Formats: sequence, structure tokens, C-alpha cells
Amino acid sequence: MKMKHPMVILVADDDAGHARLIEKNLRRAGLDNRIERFEDGEQTLDFLMRRGERKRESDTPYLLLLDIRMPKVDGVEVLRQLKADPELRKMPVIMLTTTDDPREVERCHEIGCSHYIVKPVDYDGFAQAIGQLGLFVTLVQIPEINHSS
Repeated sequence: MKMKHPMVILVADDDAGHARLIEKNLRRAGLDNRIERFEDGEQTLDFLMRRGERKRESDTPYLLLLDIRMPKVDGVEVLRQLKADPELRKMPVIMLTTTDDPREVERCHEIGCSHYIVKPVDYDGFAQAIGQLGLFVTLVQIPEINHSS
């Protein structure tokens, strides 16, 4: 399957410092993909569902890095709505959160997240985890999202 557009990485994290670290370490891992940041779950859903000014593009593959603890709409609800949508359900979603509660991990996998990564608390650990994630992302094949499901 030939991709029409390069993959876009969506970062949904209300912590600006974490978002900057994620971008910096993805770049350091060699990713030059476009990165779009969202500060809460509502902004993320509006973009993906094509409501509001910023809208996702047709025939563009997306990968969502999703924090759980966010204002307005939390990450679990964002995940639930994406996986319930026939067009968006194929989009890979990586939960990237400080929550290591096994019940939360289980719930996110049941809903349909691709992976669940716990953000290390220390800077070096966090930077290393994102760097490894960046290397992983370069290997992953992402399906396009278009109007036909």
C-alpha cells in the first residue's frame, strides 16, 4: 500500500513541558514528520472529527500520542470515541501517561489502544523512552484514514 502523505504525529498532552520533550526527543530519534499538539481532549476530538478550525486531512495517516489526564475530555474518552468511529478506529493510539494503574492499562487496551507507555518521572528516563518510541514509530506501518471504512 503506497502512502499519499507522510504520517502526521498528533500529541495530545496538556503539559507543555512534556509536549516539548516529546517533540524534541522524536526529532532526536530522526523523525521529521509534522507534529500537531493539542492541549486537551476536546481539541483533539474536534480536529479528528473535523469540527472547528483545525481539521484532519483526508488520506493522511495519523499516529496519536495520547495522555490520559487532560482537561475538558480525558484521554480514555478520546480513545473511546475514536475507536467507536468507523473512519478513525484504524488510527494507532499510543497512551503516553504517568498513570501506571494496571486497571487503567487494561481498560485502555480493552477499548483499543495500540500501546500503553508510562512516562518515567525523571527527565533522562522520559527522554530515553521517547527516543525509543521515535525509533519504534519509524518502523510502524500506519493505515491511511479516508472516507471509506
